[in-house]
Amino acid sequence: MTIPIPAMPSPVSRTVAVIGAGAAGLSAALELRREGHNVVVYERETQLGGTWVYTPDTESDPIGLKPTRKIVHSSLYASLRTNLPREVMGFRAYPFLATGKSGRDPRRYPGHGEVFEYLKDFTAEFRISELVRFGTEVLHVGLMEDKKKWLVRSRMRNGGEGNDEIYDAVVICNGHYTEPRIAEIPGIDEWPGKQIHSHNYRVPEPFRDQVVVLIGSANSAADISRDIAKVAKQVHIASRSVQIELLGKLPGHDNIWSHPMIDSVRKDGTLAFEDGNEVIADVILHCTGYKYHFPFLETNGVVTVDDNRVGPLYKHIFPPALAPWISFVGLPWKVVPFPLFEFQSKWIAGVLSGRISLPSYEEMMVDIEAFYSSMESSAIPKRYTHNMADYQFEYDDWLGGESGCPPTEEWRKQMYIESSRSKRILPETYRDQWEDEHLIAIAHQDFKQHITKASV
Repeated sequence: MTIPIPAMPSPVSRTVAVIGAGAAGLSAALELRREGHNVVVYERETQLGGTWVYTPDTESDPIGLKPTRKIVHSSLYASLRTNLPREVMGFRAYPFLATGKSGRDPRRYPGHGEVFEYLKDFTAEFRISELVRFGTEVLHVGLMEDKKKWLVRSRMRNGGEGNDEIYDAVVICNGHYTEPRIAEIPGIDEWPGKQIHSHNYRVPEPFRDQVVVLIGSANSAADISRDIAKVAKQVHIASRSVQIELLGKLPGHDNIWSHPMIDSVRKDGTLAFEDGNEVIADVILHCTGYKYHFPFLETNGVVTVDDNRVGPLYKHIFPPALAPWISFVGLPWKVVPFPLFEFQSKWIAGVLSGRISLPSYEEMMVDIEAFYSSMESSAIPKRYTHNMADYQFEYDDWLGGESGCPPTEEWRKQMYIESSRSKRILPETYRDQWEDEHLIAIAHQDFKQHITKASV
């Protein structure tokens, strides 16, 4: 079915609801207001920061499958440090610099608390808090009967009646690190051990003297395995993507082993790997990622989540049939997130004002189908639709070109490449040892120029 996209007039101001006051929502709010739109940000928690708000609380269901479980938004563990240097990680509009203030974390790869403080600084610098309704949970987002406006139904989390408000557009920034995905393991229903998802991991002490098997190969599995190994009897990491030469005991560790994926488990507690090795384990810890989840969104089937593909979306942002009146910020993963949020938000803001034009519905659908076809021909699973590991900067720069803003800085690209290389070859020390001082100098010179221009 062909659905025409309404012609956009000369730049105008729209009423826009932003769902979520994490890093993506804060960036969207800033760029929308800069473009002249009237913005309201809905945040269910009592403070900003989204997933960067650490809490020792965990969910009532440790594996995160029960829909009636107590929901905890954040997935941070106490020892988490960034896996990107702060120069790369920060918003381009507001460099992530060590402040020198008492109590702050000056390290180049800081802990999660420093990122939270940075987001608070960013919010204060641009007075974004005045746009945010804290403690307000969104229950429903859907088209009005005339299909020209969006109804947002919300309620205060501390009680009170629901509230209905009408907007021209909605930008969804609710994050994707809350709804766990778990591995499917033959025999798991009879296995007597405990299962937990990394979403509910905080500190290693509960695993003292236990045999723990982690599933996953991403940053969380690498960090958590080393954290738990300080107190556990044995730690085993199972992964589909592990290289043969990396199997066996990890260098420098007496109690961490790397394995291929789990083949099956048995009711006597035994866990068998695909290479035939076995271990009797106490705990399986799923470091297996998350599902995209929009329980409040009603689009009558226009936008779906199928095997973790949110679609159809043009450039991971606009569903063609509803563009530009609903959009998503922050779906891509394996990216430098904060600058990507900026690029996406600038494009959305410009499109909504009419300063930037979108292709026709038909042209957007052709682009989406070509993207899906290229994935299929390359045998890339659907669940990797939003994985941008190989082309994130190309994507960012395309958005920048559409929005009329400068492309990604070359130092940022090179610093990211160097950081990724160091993490691969020096996983134990890359956060505290590096060889890119020349890039740091270029970055800080760039920051000085940016700050000078911003103050004029």
